[in-house]
Amino acid sequence: MSFDVICEIEPPTRPDIRHVRHQIGVLAPVAHAFLVPDNHIGRATVSSIAVAHEVAAMGGRSIACLNSRDRNLLGFQRDMLTAAAYGVGEFLFVHGDKPTVGGRTGELTVRTMIEQARAMGERPGFAPPRIGVAAALRPLPAWKRAADFVFAQMSFDVDALLRWRDAAGIDRPVYAGVLVLASADMARRLAATIPDIDIPAGLVARVEADRRAGVEAACAQVAALRDSGAFDGVHLVTVSRYREVALLLEHLLN
Repeated sequence: MSFDVICEIEPPTRPDIRHVRHQIGVLAPVAHAFLVPDNHIGRATVSSIAVAHEVAAMGGRSIACLNSRDRNLLGFQRDMLTAAAYGVGEFLFVHGDKPTVGGRTGELTVRTMIEQARAMGERPGFAPPRIGVAAALRPLPAWKRAADFVFAQMSFDVDALLRWRDAAGIDRPVYAGVLVLASADMARRLAATIPDIDIPAGLVARVEADRRAGVEAACAQVAALRDSGAFDGVHLVTVSRYREVALLLEHLLN
C-alpha cells in the first residue's frame, strides 16, 4: 500500500503568493500532495481554489479545503464552478473554525456541500469531484462514508490513532493528522481551543527547551504511522517549521 504525505501549506493573508511558492518548493521532495486551508482559524486568506491552482501550476497535486461557515448555496456553486474552470478537482469539506470577524452563514452543512458537489459533477462540462471529510477519533457518521477519503483529526498519540483506525471500519483512504508543535505557547493555545486534543506534557517540556523537538516528534510520528501499515498516509501540518520538516522527513522516509 502506498503512503502519501499530504502537507498543509499556509495560504497568504496578503495579496502576495511568493510565500506559498516557497513552501511548495521546499516541501516538494517529501509531499505527495498539498492541502490548502480555507480561511482557517477564522481569518481571511487568499482563496484556497486560487492557491490550489498555483500548486498545480508548479507541478504539484492540490486539495482545496472549503468550509460551510462562509458560504451560502450560491457562493458554494460559484466556488465549484471556479474550481472546475481552474482544473481543481479534489476537495476537503469542513465545518470551519469560529470566525474572528462576522458570523456563520448557517445555510450549508458539510453534508449538503457533498450532495451539491456530487450533483454539480454530473452536469455537462464538469468532472466528478473527489471529496474528503474530516473525522474526529469517534465512530464515523454514516453520511461521511459517502466521501472519497477521510482526514483523521490531529493527534500526538500513535496508539490512539491505530485503535480508532482499527475500530472505524472505513473502506476508503484514511490519512492520519500529524501536527508539528512549534512552541509551548502553541500547545497552550491548542489545549484552550480544541478540547479533544491531548498534548503530552513531556513533549511540551521538550519543545520549550528545544524548538527542534516538535519537528523531530512529528517526523517520528509520520514514520511510525507509515510503518504500521494502518493508514494510507498523513495530513501533516508543519506550521512555520516546514523547512526543518522537509530536511528531516526526507531522511527518515528514504
